[in-house]
Amino acid sequence: MQIKFPFDSHKPIAGEACIDIDKRVDDVFHYIGENFFENYPKWAVEVIDFEPLDGKKVFVGAKAKQIRKDNNGEIESVFEITDYHPQSKLIFQGVTAPYKHSYFLEATQAESQPTRLIFRFEFLELEVFMRPFEKLIRCAIEDGAENTVENIKNLVLVECN
Repeated sequence: MQIKFPFDSHKPIAGEACIDIDKRVDDVFHYIGENFFENYPKWAVEVIDFEPLDGKKVFVGAKAKQIRKDNNGEIESVFEITDYHPQSKLIFQGVTAPYKHSYFLEATQAESQPTRLIFRFEFLELEVFMRPFEKLIRCAIEDGAENTVENIKNLVLVECN
């Protein structure tokens, strides 16, 4: 006899945030995408150890190992770049843990207008015992997404002169 749960443990839980950055899209993408392996630990402040596994060049298939400080201790994972389109998109996904980070950039019509950055974080699976806390987890993810775009904006404005 199979037990039926009122929720799907394979349904992703996601949070998204967007922000406008007063820089050209190529400057913002240079910081986020082209220099990802150098700059990611700067905006992901919870990352306490970070190591690109295939060099510092960003390409689909490139992997990195990270250790993140969490409430319950340290969590180590390996992730892989799964989608990379200069000036518009960078996506990486956990290899050893079920998560996905997506960074999307939108250029505005006028060059003097800001670049829109959209960041999305997804837990691709959640342990069954954690499903009753889905709303709290989603709120924490959304707060984290807001912090991420704010951190990136502040860093880009300071470091991309």
